[in-house]
Amino acid sequence: MPLFQKAVFHTTIADLRDLPADSLCEVAFAGRSNAGKSSAINTLANHSRLAFVSKTPGRTQHLNYFRLAEGKYFVDLPGYGFAKAPEEVRGQWEGLLAPYLQQRMVLCGLILIMDSRHPLTELDRQMLNWFAPTGKPIHVLLSKADKLTRQEQLLSLREVRAALRTLGENCSAQLFSSLKKTGITDAEAVLASWLGMERRLEVPPPTGLRSEKTARPKQRAAMGWGARKASGAGKRST
Repeated sequence: MPLFQKAVFHTTIADLRDLPADSLCEVAFAGRSNAGKSSAINTLANHSRLAFVSKTPGRTQHLNYFRLAEGKYFVDLPGYGFAKAPEEVRGQWEGLLAPYLQQRMVLCGLILIMDSRHPLTELDRQMLNWFAPTGKPIHVLLSKADKLTRQEQLLSLREVRAALRTLGENCSAQLFSSLKKTGITDAEAVLASWLGMERRLEVPPPTGLRSEKTARPKQRAAMGWGARKASGAGKRST
């Protein structure tokens, strides 16, 4: 079962004074508008509509909290870089987003979503350079990797990892596809370590062993043959 299968929507925050008081550990999801942020959250939670996926970029205007376990949350941040958003709305986003990322003590890491076809845009670099000095880890999901060839995927990943190395050891990156469900295991490993959640690894059943149901009939058959042999020997002796 996926690690975050039990994730549920908890609350929407428009004012930092309303942040959940019971929170012990949070992971924030950020990314340029239409980079696939909500789809990534849905994929990790194995839920088609946990986070709202809009055809209109910039729809998320508040902090959306999803409860994973007691005191542990995913936080879907407003998409950045949506030029068509009204100036007053963009100002509200900045007034909410910046203080949250800089001052939220229980924030344990940032998942940054980049479109693997167009990574490291100016806004992506601004977010990296702005958040990295907090010292908290950053993990980049290069989304929509299914739209690239294998060679293109590796080139994109290499470029992003090279850029992250200049920011310190707390930054990492991987390929991810919500459509093909690839990269989930790697992302879960990172998130589990940040959140202090234990991953349940599925152990496949042993191979080459007969099940109890198939073994019993053969055992009965063997006993029947032994009984018949003994019976036949008795008849010959008489």
